[in-house]
Amino acid sequence: MGQRLPVFPLGTVLFPGLVLPLHIFEDRYRQLVRDLTSLPEGVTREFGVVAIRRGWEALPTAGPPGVPGPSTVSLHEVGCTAELRQVTELPNGRFDIVTVGRRRFRITDLPEDPAAYLTASVQWLPEPAGQEEMADRLVPQVLAVFRQYLELVRTDSAEITEQLPEQPTVVSHLVAATTALTIGERQALLAELDTARRLRAELRILNREIALLRRVRAVPVPLPEMAVPASPN
Repeated sequence: MGQRLPVFPLGTVLFPGLVLPLHIFEDRYRQLVRDLTSLPEGVTREFGVVAIRRGWEALPTAGPPGVPGPSTVSLHEVGCTAELRQVTELPNGRFDIVTVGRRRFRITDLPEDPAAYLTASVQWLPEPAGQEEMADRLVPQVLAVFRQYLELVRTDSAEITEQLPEQPTVVSHLVAATTALTIGERQALLAELDTARRLRAELRILNREIALLRRVRAVPVPLPEMAVPASPN
């Protein structure tokens, strides 16, 4: 059995190194924040963020304590831990927290009857060695295409591109988190076996997105249509 980890299901995908602010209002996750902040100094305060999905492929989770019947929430297998960096307790008992993605994991076991909040047995997914040379060769290509993508979607692209990292794994996570993708696409990138495979997938995705954006912008609008007043109907 792997290490036990508190799990927070969310409608988003977290990547290592990326910042994730959260507003905590459910009682069980308020308890999670309190449990984490009560840990001794020097102990990493982290919990797992796992994207929610529905369907037969998903991992089922049990319902709330005391509520019988099948789960209404299903989770992806691969997630990323969120390290608690800042906690602000609000007068109503809720919390505003700031977390940073830390390390990837795969869920190996989920309990049928979770306590106050969901916990899971997890297997850590470190970036495997052996693909560093390939990843190093891919980074300049990915960054060049990513800059083209940013120029099409951002007005402040020049300011952003000046600050882009060059370390392959960091680049792969940044591109995956900031490109306009579906949750399924982001999840597939998070679950890639190594950095080189993730960068290759991102190169294909970015080229696809750039082609689509340029095609949309190239569609002409006839001038007579622009001059016709809108119909009142």
